[in-house]
Amino acid sequence: MNDRSAVFLDRDGVLNAPVATEPGHRPPWTIEGLVVEPAAPAALQSLRRAGYLLIVVTNQPDIAAGRLDAAQADRINRRLAEVLRVDEIVVCPHATEEHCRCKKPAPGMLLDAARKWSIDLARSWMVGDRWVDIAAGRAAGVRTVLTENESSWNPTSAGAPPSDLGPDATVDGLATAATYILHADTADATRPRLP
Repeated sequence: MNDRSAVFLDRDGVLNAPVATEPGHRPPWTIEGLVVEPAAPAALQSLRRAGYLLIVVTNQPDIAAGRLDAAQADRINRRLAEVLRVDEIVVCPHATEEHCRCKKPAPGMLLDAARKWSIDLARSWMVGDRWVDIAAGRAAGVRTVLTENESSWNPTSAGAPPSDLGPDATVDGLATAATYILHADTADATRPRLP
């Protein structure tokens, strides 16, 4: 029986700052490059206190491209999990051309975690900063919150976002996303049920 609620979280741009490069941004490739977003610890603590599992789901195609060693990626993720006390970090290391079932916008990472942790997807959320996060959440059947930035709707290696794709809420960062989730679920819990 699936009776647990979770908040699925993108990593780069949500929990930690991306590394600025020319012409854009990339994930950190070293522990020294890992900079946790200042609002993340308190935001995640509030979600954890409310009973949510915290599952990070992250595309890391730099592993397939040879720019990031898998062992180094694991060290970065272990450090992040230690600092933020998340329950699990699930990684897709594949390139787009591998057509895996786990790389967002596909929902594989969320679906696998739901089976492992007995998560009720209809009572869960996905928080991300790119359209692929929202698409993965929608495909998995969870509610979605976009922490919007200037590149949220830009095309990715997976293509352009579908014209009908939209999140349940758009916010300015993780702290606001956590507040939105907590208020939305409190309102749902107190709303009278029709017979």
